[in-house]
Amino acid sequence: MTPRLDAISLIVSDMAASLAFYRRLGLELPDGADGAPHAEATLPGGTRVLWDTEETVRTYDPGWTRPEAGERLGLAFRCDGPAEVDALYAELLAAGHRGHLKPWDAVWGQRYAVVLDPDGMGVSLFADAS
Repeated sequence: MTPRLDAISLIVSDMAASLAFYRRLGLELPDGADGAPHAEATLPGGTRVLWDTEETVRTYDPGWTRPEAGERLGLAFRCDGPAEVDALYAELLAAGHRGHLKPWDAVWGQRYAVVLDPDGMGVSLFADAS
């Protein structure tokens, strides 16, 4: 058997805040998940995104501590076009999320921006340049 990537797991400090952020990015999450210790969303290709609270992780890994600096994982969301990158970035900032890199035209031919999720992880928004 060949292993295959099945899921991306996020450890979060505030489940409701994290799920609200990712709902704004179009992920469908089950009703009632905001107060749960674990939540999942299945992407169109079948890969899952998993959320676990810090408390949940400590139940099976008591020595786990939140990373202090640097990112260990980055998620990137493709938008339909450059205008959507700008609009989504503005919408997320208006909702109280922090921007990390405002939208710019990247040298690799994409409109690109980075916003921080509620736990401070950079989430890229991008679209092919028109």
